[in-house]
Amino acid sequence: MILAIASGKGGTGKTTVAVNLALALERERNLHVQVVDADVEAPNAHLFLRPEIEETREVGIQIPVVDEDKCTYCGVCAEVCQYHAIAVLGKKVLVFPELCHGCGSCTANCPENAISETPRTMGTLSRGRAGNIAFAAGELNVGEAMAVPVIHQLKKWISPDSVVIVDSPPGASCPVVESVRGADFLLLVTEPTPFGFHDLKNAVEVAREVQIPFGVLINRANVGNEEVAAFCEAEGIPILMEIPLDRRIAEAYSAGVPLVEALPEYREKFIALYDSILEAIPS
Repeated sequence: MILAIASGKGGTGKTTVAVNLALALERERNLHVQVVDADVEAPNAHLFLRPEIEETREVGIQIPVVDEDKCTYCGVCAEVCQYHAIAVLGKKVLVFPELCHGCGSCTANCPENAISETPRTMGTLSRGRAGNIAFAAGELNVGEAMAVPVIHQLKKWISPDSVVIVDSPPGASCPVVESVRGADFLLLVTEPTPFGFHDLKNAVEVAREVQIPFGVLINRANVGNEEVAAFCEAEGIPILMEIPLDRRIAEAYSAGVPLVEALPEYREKFIALYDSILEAIPS
């Protein structure tokens, strides 16, 4: 099973949920678990799991290189590029690597075979183990604007024989869609504040657009207002777990200690969350 954990905004506790659910399943159910940190702009699951990294490699896309000795400046390459990453101005071809998505259309459609491709590194992938938990993460290079190619390559490391927990980026844009694509269930982590409520609604729209079954976990549930709970009830969205605002949880988080280690009673609560997710997945 692939479980994606997402949120409409950052700071809701998405990584906390991903890490502690993984630890609970591995320790209490003895399941094969893999954590995939797809929040490639700010990956931090490793701070809690402390994995031993066994492999690291660069990742990127293929970008066009124009041989102007062959080029006739016909402009076909620019016409087929949906991302405006290549332009023909008179007798000059301009390539904009930051806009290129590596689709290969320009190369495939050039009538003179004047375009080849060269790799452009955009980030790194790493994988290893944290005890019995398999771990994989991506990290976008500083200054890069496109996270999707890195996430796409990272997901090739998903272990199909494991319970896979994908820690998705925050927000409701393309990196989120790419990270949750193919998941069996989407858990939306939110908080009962006006900001959490606003961004939860955006996340719900994404979940419905990609047509993945989903439910909600409310973090810091004993603060704020009742807007989130009322919205979920009105929309028929199941609230699968609530975690209160608790000083002990905050202290453990600040020290980089997983919740299920600092407060062992939460192991059964995360197991109950997992069972609720299994029940919510259509058979």
